[in-house]
Amino acid sequence: MFRKTTVPTISNGSYLEEQSNGRLVSVCNTKAVQGDKVVLKKKITFLRGVSIIIGTIIGAGIFISPKGILENTGSVGMSLTVWTVCGILSLFGALCYAELGTSIKKSGGHYTYILEAFGPLPAFVRVWVELLIIRPAATSVISLAFGRYILEPLFMQCEIPDLAVKLITAVAITLVMVLNSMSVSWSARIQIFLTFCKLVAILIIIVPGVMQLIKGETQHFKDAFVGNAASVKGLPLAFYSGMYAYSGWFYLNFVTEEVENPERNIPLAICTSMVIVTVGYVLTNVAYFTTISPEDLLMSKAVAVTFSERLLGSFSLAVPIFVALSCFGSMNGGIFAVSRMFYVASREGHLPEILSMIHVRKHTPLPAVIVLHPLTMIMLFTSDIYSLLNFLSFARWLFIGLAVAGMIYLRYKRPDMPRPFKVPLFIPALFSFTCLFMVALSLYADPVNTGIGFAITLTGVPAYYLFIIWDKKPRWFRRLLGWITSSLQIILEVVPEEDKEIS
Repeated sequence: MFRKTTVPTISNGSYLEEQSNGRLVSVCNTKAVQGDKVVLKKKITFLRGVSIIIGTIIGAGIFISPKGILENTGSVGMSLTVWTVCGILSLFGALCYAELGTSIKKSGGHYTYILEAFGPLPAFVRVWVELLIIRPAATSVISLAFGRYILEPLFMQCEIPDLAVKLITAVAITLVMVLNSMSVSWSARIQIFLTFCKLVAILIIIVPGVMQLIKGETQHFKDAFVGNAASVKGLPLAFYSGMYAYSGWFYLNFVTEEVENPERNIPLAICTSMVIVTVGYVLTNVAYFTTISPEDLLMSKAVAVTFSERLLGSFSLAVPIFVALSCFGSMNGGIFAVSRMFYVASREGHLPEILSMIHVRKHTPLPAVIVLHPLTMIMLFTSDIYSLLNFLSFARWLFIGLAVAGMIYLRYKRPDMPRPFKVPLFIPALFSFTCLFMVALSLYADPVNTGIGFAITLTGVPAYYLFIIWDKKPRWFRRLLGWITSSLQIILEVVPEEDKEIS
């Protein structure tokens, strides 16, 4: 296992002690450790929780290309219906996670809930795929969108060079990881500011749209359900696009241990965020249709730009900046939340122990944050990132569905578990079916790439037996791992979290 490491005592301004059970304990800056408990502190208030959820759900899609649903439904009325239904289904999933987050008060999100319900193997596979492929690829994609739109005002008359986009993207990724490594409070404050910018950007679209409706610009809503009939294949794909647009409602559950009064704030933040996002998405699409015909919307490369050019004139130049800020907020919220999954997985012995250590002064999970940096940089400059996302898009719904099914299982396995917030059983049942439908749809729509993604996911099974179950690793390997751990502790000034009770 990752934790079974034996190293000698070291002294170099810091010292390490080997306890009888073989666990390595490092003390850097003894005064800081003794004077202030080294733990992840509860700094996520209700407002910060709302900003994490909204800030990670709303990316560039609603501003640039919200046409996947219209494309597959064939009419304005049906597209608005799908946007609304997907928002309600996402709210159901969020309510399930509200129950899980208030009954299992551990950070880690999907990983923790799968671990509690079904044991270590599926939980390890989840975090394995997230660390190696999904999170670096997803971070690279949203970061590339940031790089492209932050540079667009400087390249109005010509094509933006790919190298310039990747360089500014690399700087942005580094900045976000430095920010999350240095201060939980500052990363949360910046997330609130960026979420505010996103909501302002949406209001800049909604308010003129409402004014257009008042003026009687309703021609695109007449016979709203008349158009190209949605095909048997097209309607499910529209739901797939819609559910993807709302994904991100689960991120607050990744930081449960840092939420103040989680029994109150987790359900309240989740419900508030989902209502705001659903209403915002639907009204934004209504606003688009007051000015842009369905045909023009499908042809537009950036719908918000087209809309603002027609109604707001030169103010449309600000749209790329708002899109870039939106992407930056998604980057910040995603890295802030997912680093806690790696932190908890390390604490459970499923990842190297260094990832469960905390900076002695900053009280941030520094190693769990920066571990993503080299992997993300490699993917940014070497990989076909979009293909990787196609390979593994089904994995998100597979494991979310598994976590929600685990909630149903825990109702029977552990009926006496405290549940401060409890949802009717039909909600997790319906949402589990929705996730199963999404996985099946992935196989139907793109069997080759989904099959490759499934094969990549299955590599977590032999990895689990090699790294976790097999405990007779060579002595030189254990010594090397111990030396690397102790060296990184000294360099990064991190120590294991002081023991605390987590219910």
